[in-house]
Amino acid sequence: MKNYPIIASVTKEEQIQSVLDSGVKRVNLMAGHIGNLETIIQQIHDSGKQVYVHLEMVSGLGRDSHTVDYLAKQFKVDGIVTTKSNAVAAARQAGIQSIQRIFAIDTAAVHTAIRMIASTQPDEVELMPGLMPRVIRELKNTIKQPLIVGGLIRYEEEIIEALESGADFISSGDPSMWRQRPSWRNLQNNNMSFIAP
Repeated sequence: MKNYPIIASVTKEEQIQSVLDSGVKRVNLMAGHIGNLETIIQQIHDSGKQVYVHLEMVSGLGRDSHTVDYLAKQFKVDGIVTTKSNAVAAARQAGIQSIQRIFAIDTAAVHTAIRMIASTQPDEVELMPGLMPRVIRELKNTIKQPLIVGGLIRYEEEIIEALESGADFISSGDPSMWRQRPSWRNLQNNNMSFIAP
């Protein structure tokens, strides 16, 4: 993922071809259902990209450790995205990566999220929404994990501002954002303290 700070958040099955044709290295999959998930994951893997499945967004998936283990062993996912602490622990047990998604709706929610992150130790953290430079800076200075920000980011200037504020990656469901811009390269190199596998 070095020098490419965009993670494609696929929210509709119609976006799959666009993500396959894009230069992104990782996909957060939030579309599909248990019946077509294996095929979608295989297509994405065949295009040389990592796949992280959002447990709460893909239809037909349970949210327990058996689901996470099944995704790891049968579908060979690279990781999961979740809001659930128990799923983060299950991912660690299954030997895959985890992204703990948090929502900054107010100060109390951010403080609760920081305690949860310290307790569960996900591999990465995703902050939603991503249009909060001060919160991005403060959270990045508080956690040790790489920080992904997403939600409501629509313009290149917002991506640059989030990266300048300390975000390691930007997740976007907008296929037009899945193309690398030359202006991101220097920002990415300056902000990355370490790269997730």
